[in-house]
Amino acid sequence: MAHPPHSQTASPGLYLSMARQETASDGQVALAAYSARASLITRAGPLAREVLMRRRQFLAALGGMATGPLASYAQGPGLPLIGYLGPEAPERFASRVNAFRDGLAETGYIEGRNVRIEFRWADGDYQKLPALAADLAARQVAVMVAPGGAPNALAAKLATTTIPIVFEMGGDPVALGIVPSLSQPGANLTGVSSLSVEVGPKRLESLHEVIPTASVFAVAANPTSPTANSQLEILKRTADALGLRLHVLHASAEQEFEQLFARSPELGAGGLVFTSDPVFAFRSQQLAALATGHRVPTITQSRDFPLAGGLMSYGGDFVQSHRQAGVYAGRVLKGEKPSDLPIQLVTRVEFFINLKTARSLGLTVPIPFLARADEVIE
Repeated sequence: MAHPPHSQTASPGLYLSMARQETASDGQVALAAYSARASLITRAGPLAREVLMRRRQFLAALGGMATGPLASYAQGPGLPLIGYLGPEAPERFASRVNAFRDGLAETGYIEGRNVRIEFRWADGDYQKLPALAADLAARQVAVMVAPGGAPNALAAKLATTTIPIVFEMGGDPVALGIVPSLSQPGANLTGVSSLSVEVGPKRLESLHEVIPTASVFAVAANPTSPTANSQLEILKRTADALGLRLHVLHASAEQEFEQLFARSPELGAGGLVFTSDPVFAFRSQQLAALATGHRVPTITQSRDFPLAGGLMSYGGDFVQSHRQAGVYAGRVLKGEKPSDLPIQLVTRVEFFINLKTARSLGLTVPIPFLARADEVIE
């Protein structure tokens, strides 16, 4: 299987064939402006003093709003409200939220200045997502953003048929029944999709290339994921083509991660390949520590994994996909209909390898292999 280019522009048709295979201190600025004008009032008489008194009362109230829980008077109820359905905890999702805010800013919307964002976090418990999405829908948000995978998109779709929804995910939204078409999503949904799910076979190929003597590999999958079965089917076909055998291991919670790394050597696996799933992607630090402790060569979808000491990662560029979700949310706020916004395809795929980790595992990485990496960590 040829190594795909790291950056390309893909048409919906091409993608389908692959897939189916500050807070600004406005309150303080206004406060200073009103103070300056008020200082110009002279002691000309009672009327001027009354005007000054009323202005000071207004400024006192304004100043209280600027320092209160909302941080700025600009976050008042008159501003459009974005409902953000977060699948994880805020700290795990921080880089994604920052990318989303960057995209939103490209369309002229700055949180705390001319738009509000209300967050709901599932803390990794995806069974909470439908209730959280329903809660945001009840708030009558101007747009609901559902980033981080298919479970979020499906929960948002279940919650409302009228509020515009912008999703972000790694799989094919048509195959999952989220939208009927990439070019014409219809109804109240649009969003962004990357290739994190579809490039699973390349993870297997990459690990096999680094460990060519291994004929058996383990695969980690989350059985609760709506894309798990399709990912495993593609991986099995790839393994057959390469003459490899796979052992599928399941985990859907942190307490089950240990067994993935403990069982892999017991099964005679030369390494461990992770399918694409938010449960794994947002726990890269923990997975890297376990991989190092058990000395298991491992590849995941997220760059955070090799950056934390794991061996390799191969997956979609999450910074770009979340930024584009922010751009789409801004366009919807400006009045565009989701049905008129085709699904955006972020086709950049990132390949990271931790050469220091490879050496500690006794692996010799071919020079041409390293040359293909977006980043080699030494």
